[in-house]
Amino acid sequence: MAAEKHWYLFCYDIREPKRWRQVFKKLKGSGNHIQYSIFRLNLSKAQVEELRWEIEKELTDEDDLLIVRLCQSCAQRVIDSREHEHQWHEPQPKFDIF
Repeated sequence: MAAEKHWYLFCYDIREPKRWRQVFKKLKGSGNHIQYSIFRLNLSKAQVEELRWEIEKELTDEDDLLIVRLCQSCAQRVIDSREHEHQWHEPQPKFDIF
C-alpha cells in the first residue's frame, strides 16, 4: 500500500553559495521550484524526513530551513500572483513495478 502524500513547502535561507547550491540540487530533484529558495513537493512523511535529514547535513548554525505541510484545502487556496505554471492539484499516482 502506498504511503499517503501531502503538499509541503520547503523554504530555506543559506548564507554560503556552495551550501545553497547543494540544497538547491537536492530539492530540484524532488519537487517544483517556486521562488529563489522555495520549493513545493508532494511527499510522504517518510520522504519528508529523509529529505530533511539530507538537507540538514549541509546546514550550519547560520542557515535556516522551514518545512510547512499544507492540507489539501490550504493547497487549493494558494495564490500565485503570476497565475500560471504552478498547479496544486494532486498528481496522478505513480506505480512502482517490482
